[in-house]
Amino acid sequence: MKQFALAAALTAATATGAFAQQAVTYPFDGSFEDAAFGVESAIVGRGLVIDYTSHVGEMLERTREDTGSDVVLFDEADIYLFCSAVISRQVMEADPMNIANCPYGIFIASMEGEVMIGYRSMPEESMAPVMALLDELAREAAGQ
Repeated sequence: MKQFALAAALTAATATGAFAQQAVTYPFDGSFEDAAFGVESAIVGRGLVIDYTSHVGEMLERTREDTGSDVVLFDEADIYLFCSAVISRQVMEADPMNIANCPYGIFIASMEGEVMIGYRSMPEESMAPVMALLDELAREAAGQ
């Protein structure tokens, strides 16, 4: 069940019924380190600042036994958190509650040797500028 939930969260599944797409992902043909360089370069290349890098893969592995699990979720996984003052102002002027979506994140995950780059889907119409930015950055980092 855990693996199914993880797969659902990390794939760009088509929205059906009451279930909405949770993440948009692009495969990366290269190493995790090269994908990380691509993500960092794409973000910084737009004049944005990476506020924090969450090493979620390391945390999950470090706490795996403590949580009573024997499931290895990722070979490696990081999330790069950043913000855009211009786009954040735009989406929060449209709906101040869009503050809940900031900062924005692009993740890199390696599972069974396959590397992907992705981001969380935010289907609200007012978040369209953020989704466009995230998609541009993820595609650029993935070489697409």
